[in-house]
Amino acid sequence: MNIKKRVLRNSIIQNSLALLATIYIYIVKITSKIEYENLSIPENYWKNNKPFILVFWHNQLMTITFSWKSHKKLNIVASGHSDGRFGAIIAKYLNANNLPTYSENKKNSMRPIFEILKTNNYIAITPDGPRGPKEKCSDGVIKIASKTNVPIIPVGYFASKKFNLNSWDSFLITLPFSKSFFVWGEPIMIPEKLDQKDILNFQHTLENKINECITKAKINLG
Repeated sequence: MNIKKRVLRNSIIQNSLALLATIYIYIVKITSKIEYENLSIPENYWKNNKPFILVFWHNQLMTITFSWKSHKKLNIVASGHSDGRFGAIIAKYLNANNLPTYSENKKNSMRPIFEILKTNNYIAITPDGPRGPKEKCSDGVIKIASKTNVPIIPVGYFASKKFNLNSWDSFLITLPFSKSFFVWGEPIMIPEKLDQKDILNFQHTLENKINECITKAKINLG
């Protein structure tokens, strides 16, 4: 491990950087004009205490809590490794929960997700995370929705002032004093019985639906 990685994995440094990132996110939120389309879709689930799985691309993680209007916390599924731990600290500051998963023990990693959905709470998944490929949906969220009979709801975001990091996902950094728009998509139900072809088709459907939300958000900003 090189010195840079060792420094960034230090808990004190991680906490300090996460606090600075959180302060920046709050500044963006309070200085931006934020609008929504189809907010009635998640509101119906919040009002009736029904669970759903929120999905969005990994590069939109920074602002996803701006879209969350429920009094219940959003539970964000993330990697259990160092980058995920950094995100967990930020999530805590933003009044969200982090659900770490570990690729070496997928069965046990999924158990907290199933328990949360059984208790009519909500999870958020970036289906192209944590390492990509960019904007390509993995089969994990499809299998979770199928097994739990809980709908998937996509959301997409666009901002008038932003830039992208040189990362695998082109991580989106929204600037202060932006005009921002969130578009919620229609719920997607996944049947219990699936073959591999069905799973692949739903992966493509979900990719298209997330991208449609982002395109609509961009159009709404003019």
